[in-house]
Amino acid sequence: MERVSALSPGVCLDIFSDPTILATLAIFALSTTTRSVFGFGDALIAMPLLAMVLGLKTATPLVALVSITIAIVMLFTTWRSLKVGSASRLIISTLVGIPVGIALLKGVDERIMQFVLACVILLFSGFNLSNLAVPKLKSERSSYLFGFVAGLLGGAYNTNGPPIVIFASMREWPPAEFRATLQGYFFVTGFMLLGAHALSGLWNERVFTLYGLSLPVIVTSIFLGSRLHRKVSPERFRKAIHVLLLLVAAMLLFSALTG
Repeated sequence: MERVSALSPGVCLDIFSDPTILATLAIFALSTTTRSVFGFGDALIAMPLLAMVLGLKTATPLVALVSITIAIVMLFTTWRSLKVGSASRLIISTLVGIPVGIALLKGVDERIMQFVLACVILLFSGFNLSNLAVPKLKSERSSYLFGFVAGLLGGAYNTNGPPIVIFASMREWPPAEFRATLQGYFFVTGFMLLGAHALSGLWNERVFTLYGLSLPVIVTSIFLGSRLHRKVSPERFRKAIHVLLLLVAAMLLFSALTG
């Protein structure tokens, strides 16, 4: 994809007339705004859509770069509410799961991985939209299990968020601690994922070019999400996002089953 590496005016026009790049920017606008509002959810939106647009082996390192960028910006304003102990246990167990997920990414057919990712999203969003009461966890011993599963999903699909969010919900963390601790977790595990992707040969010029093109959209979306966080009903916005995720998972399943 040589044309995206040049920066002359004529080539820039070519870049933004490319539907693949435009789709990538639109996806990051939606996913980053969602993350800025709720503290999570960017990879759940971006990964399945970008997997269809770019392929998993490009989408995975690209989303990891974007995710760590968002975490750095958001953690700058929320670090005082961070639950250090909880984040540390989740991070340690995630570290164990990441190499397993990376191995799956490199050795398993993309259609199988798309199918698994679609199932994860269907379960997560379906649970969030249901009226079922979330079970409560009285201790944090299970954090190691949730962290390992998060590492597995993070290494393969950059979707380490759902297990951590479910764990935080079952522990009933207050909103401020919920948002800040997630950013602390994503900050550290994001660097783990970046290192794993680099060592696995997933970084290339195309990934970094798309990342550079996406940065203005990401910064703008963080600002927009912060404003929405204060003005829009989080519950209504959350439901709309999960409905969208169910539609995305259905499309991903169709893609995986039809090839």
